[in-house]
Amino acid sequence: MNETSYPEFSILMVDDELPWLRSLGMTLEGQGGFTNLISCNDSREVMSLLAENDIGVVLLDLTMPHIGGEEILQRINEEYPEVQVIILSGMNQVETAVGCMRQGAFDYFVKTVEEERLLDGVRRAVSMVRLQRENHAIRRRLFGRQLEHPEVFDHIITRHPSMLAIFGYLESIAASRQPVLILGESGVGKELVARAVHQLSRGSGEQVNVNVAGLDDNVFADTLFGHVRGAYTGADRDRPGMIEKAADGTLFLDEIGDLSPASQVKLLRLIQEGEYYPLGSDIPRQSNARIVCATNQDLAAKVADRSFRKDLFYRLHAHQVRIPPLRERLEDLPLLLEHFLERAAQELEKAVPTPPPELVSLLMSYSFPGNVRELEAMVHDAVSRHEGGVLSMAVFRERIGQGRQEGRQLDRQNIFAGLAELPTLSEAADLLVDAALQRAGNNQTLAARLLGISQPALSKRLRQRRQQQEEGA
Repeated sequence: MNETSYPEFSILMVDDELPWLRSLGMTLEGQGGFTNLISCNDSREVMSLLAENDIGVVLLDLTMPHIGGEEILQRINEEYPEVQVIILSGMNQVETAVGCMRQGAFDYFVKTVEEERLLDGVRRAVSMVRLQRENHAIRRRLFGRQLEHPEVFDHIITRHPSMLAIFGYLESIAASRQPVLILGESGVGKELVARAVHQLSRGSGEQVNVNVAGLDDNVFADTLFGHVRGAYTGADRDRPGMIEKAADGTLFLDEIGDLSPASQVKLLRLIQEGEYYPLGSDIPRQSNARIVCATNQDLAAKVADRSFRKDLFYRLHAHQVRIPPLRERLEDLPLLLEHFLERAAQELEKAVPTPPPELVSLLMSYSFPGNVRELEAMVHDAVSRHEGGVLSMAVFRERIGQGRQEGRQLDRQNIFAGLAELPTLSEAADLLVDAALQRAGNNQTLAARLLGISQPALSKRLRQRRQQQEEGA
């Protein structure tokens, strides 16, 4: 099968009238853009064709010699229940249509129906088959827990279960051509996930990245779709857009939440129809690029306040992953620390420094609002100042202290405000101490620093609490 065949499975056309078969094939291939077609004018061959080919949709005539369409429909539903069958009949008979639908037909059309209605039915059947196959693949991945292409994710440093589950999901949707929406805070590595999606798609084209933040409608259209000569003053030659450069590959649109309303309309058309217009041209061009979008914004909230189109949101929602922030996968900190130490040492042409044992506990006590990118910057700064021996913790303490001050200035919400019953001052203090110890990995020095008290003061409080518990027992 040709790599560019559409869809990825075959559509089987069954009719004993060869002229009608040829006409149907021309409609599907011309206006519909379907190229993976198989014709059959002998109903006795249908079941063998299904056994020998990967067929997802069957367009089936009802009245044929040898074996009738209703009998074939019944056999397909019994032996190949995942195949969607569309009945095409020369007669408009309500009872027959109802009977076929009850037998499991996906849809029923009279042969004289408008071509666009028929094409719409075929598109819906193709979408249904794709959805079913993707769901089967996801279930296999969830139960199997094995990655088929772990090398694709080598550039993402993690061992956290939530990240591994995301990898499995991305593998399961690799064959889909539907858009992928990547959500997550700044610095979590959304662009790395986009690269993995591209590699899994196995397209022959390249990945083209476009940051849409700050682009007005004209710049967005020119960047994405290109222009023809004379489109505007200074357009002295044709210029291909990024979507053309991404042919047979992936178009990655970052910061999609910042897209203007007018640009959202153009992107929606590209996703829905697979076509676009270069600036200055009234001739549509086709695109087969996989579209991947990313944002750190809450698109559902933007839909609610009408700054983001609902129809575009649902189109992008077909395949969605949320990358958890670093504070939700602190188990990855030792791996990331080691990786960034090695990378920084290589870039700075230094020996890889030895981190002090308490460094990981210090890092785990921090919430990392800048996520993995912030950790990488910390490590690079520390290695650049390193002169030998054990790596100094001064840079990390300094940066974490600044980050906490900024965090306190940004968030002054009273955590007790929503409680129906307030804890006593002693109870609140105990809860705070426990939380600090948990974040610091039971390192009292780090926990005391988190609480803003000295280590002896914390030790004294813990000692008093133990005594009170023993006396109470």
